[in-house]
Amino acid sequence: MRTHPRVSLSTLSQWNWTVDENLDFFDREGVRDIGLSWGKFEECGGWRPYVDRIRDGGYRVTNLVALAPIPLSDRSAWGEPLDRIRDTFDAAEALGAECLIMTTGPGGGLTWEDAADAYADAMGDLIADEAVPRGIRIALEHTNSLRTDIGILHTLRDAVDFARRFGVGVCMEINACWAERGLGATLADGADTIRIVQLSDFAIGTLTTPARLVPGDGDIPMRRIVGQLLDAGYAGDFDIEMIGPRIEEEGYPSASTRAVEYVGDLLTDLGA
Repeated sequence: MRTHPRVSLSTLSQWNWTVDENLDFFDREGVRDIGLSWGKFEECGGWRPYVDRIRDGGYRVTNLVALAPIPLSDRSAWGEPLDRIRDTFDAAEALGAECLIMTTGPGGGLTWEDAADAYADAMGDLIADEAVPRGIRIALEHTNSLRTDIGILHTLRDAVDFARRFGVGVCMEINACWAERGLGATLADGADTIRIVQLSDFAIGTLTTPARLVPGDGDIPMRRIVGQLLDAGYAGDFDIEMIGPRIEEEGYPSASTRAVEYVGDLLTDLGA
């Protein structure tokens, strides 16, 4: 597999594989820039048994997807999610993850503004007192608006504003923002907040989610948007995160190889 130093491959792109199957595939194909999933670790006995293999295996962990949503409208239920978030901090530090991708959690019946204030109450001290001193770089992900169960950020513009308020970064999910109004202006203004960019493609007319495609196979104007990012000064990584029936039908090895090579060729062509 041809790889580019700014392209990483997420273990979520092989949704039904175990962590061991992911790592075996990365080893066979020479993939060394990777994204990891907290949820996968939980399904495979936790993250701790994998620390040595990942730290000693020559991998660069561009990100750890933890999400860890907080039920913002129910303060009595914050204890367990916050303890879980502290554990994700430990995992990110131990695994050498360059950023920790999270969502805010659902707002429930709160207004958006009140939910944002609740997030400040829940996470403000945790970010300032525990994440920042340990060098843990949080990237808040904006999601498809169907996913109100895991977050209140559904546009890249809101994610940029929110991240600046809390002194954290943004995970830009191209599948959730490619058709946004004023995207070019948002990228030009907010590139300094973007810690990682998640790439996959989308076919117009798709009515289910997740139903992502290999980059280059769908309707997202990938060259234009990636070019705008680079022109805005974004110097970070592009993480391939593909989930859905088309990826399952094609098979993980083929879809992953095509994605890594397409994005790498695109970045090379754009001068990244």
